[in-house]
Amino acid sequence: MQNIEFNGLLAVAAVAFLIPFLLGFLPRLRVPASVLEVVAGIALGPAGLAWVKADGPVMVFGLLGLAFLLFFAGLEIDFEHLRGRPLLLTLLGFVISLGLAFAVASGLGALGWLRSPWLVAIILAATALGVIVPVLKDTRRISSLFGQTVIAGATIADLGTVVLLSLFFSRESKSIGVQILVVVLLVLLAVIALAFMVRAARVGRVKRILAFAEDTTDQLRVRGAFLLLIAFVAVAERLGLEVILGAFVGGVVFAALDRGRGIMQVNLQSKLEAVGYGVFVPAFFVTSGL
Repeated sequence: MQNIEFNGLLAVAAVAFLIPFLLGFLPRLRVPASVLEVVAGIALGPAGLAWVKADGPVMVFGLLGLAFLLFFAGLEIDFEHLRGRPLLLTLLGFVISLGLAFAVASGLGALGWLRSPWLVAIILAATALGVIVPVLKDTRRISSLFGQTVIAGATIADLGTVVLLSLFFSRESKSIGVQILVVVLLVLLAVIALAFMVRAARVGRVKRILAFAEDTTDQLRVRGAFLLLIAFVAVAERLGLEVILGAFVGGVVFAALDRGRGIMQVNLQSKLEAVGYGVFVPAFFVTSGL
């Protein structure tokens, strides 16, 4: 077995603890901890002091942090509030952003500063959904119409740019028709999984087992949520899609499963957020900086 070192992960954990702790002494410094975690990663990584590198354990924690962020985004978004005009606005916003980005990139390309204006345009149109969700959560605006619209717009921008990158710049680039078919297949699998879990949740014995194991060391609901997250991430990867798409769909499925059934209780959400925001999400931000 290859030797595994935890020095890098120790540094990541230290930064994840120290940043919000030190911000507690500076209440007037209104900067999200996630931003400073990225900056600290840059400073400690190869682009800065070169004290820490993104080795295996660090990358695994960072990838799980990204998955948790998109899972939480799927949990928080309420599609009932995003029908009609709000959804049209978010789609229009992405198209306008992509158009403006392409205009800027084309201008830089005409000056000879870029070799691939289309690639730069896609990058400029992307949105850091992972940064937006924690900020909205901390300011308690994530459930408002404004917060929901921002999440929807950022989600469309993130997923749209990922699809465009995979279509035009992936080594395993698929045709647009195949790409759409794969996404539809993922959605179909999500619907089937949701229907199965809804039927299972109605069984009295299943309800009793889940309730009994709620506050024991089994933590069955937490394990189930984590299983759902990893399952959709694995399926998305198997289909040649990005991790963020699978994690987001997993969150949407879990939120739909809970609707009106009391599965996603308040204490369960607190437990999931403790695991995600307390351990893996800050690791993602620091790793991004590294």
